[in-house]
Amino acid sequence: MLLPAVSTQTELIEVIRITAAMRDPFSDTLAGEDTALWEAEQVPEVLALITELPEGERHRCFLPGWGIRAHSASALLFELAFCFRCHGARLWGPAVPGEQQGIQSFDPDSTPGRSLLARFRATGQS
Repeated sequence: MLLPAVSTQTELIEVIRITAAMRDPFSDTLAGEDTALWEAEQVPEVLALITELPEGERHRCFLPGWGIRAHSASALLFELAFCFRCHGARLWGPAVPGEQQGIQSFDPDSTPGRSLLARFRATGQS
């Protein structure tokens, strides 16, 4: 999956669980429950998983259940909302070039896709 060039400036990632009551797939910002903050060594690991996501065949639903907000030391860089059912991920944000904003397809059954979903699900456990 193609991430914006500014992704290299990411120092903190907020993990968002998007629930049905808060789901607006085309909102200006992710709405949901903050389930984790990933920083330090977790940031490059997660960004590598996202970058390694192979393209998939996209379906129509786009009802994202998980999302991330990527922050630099001083600002929000971008947001990504993932729908593991329709194989779509919406990328947008203040540091994302216009031509990169929108929904990309990915393969959720790939090794990076399964690993990313497992990381998301682990954030909801205490």
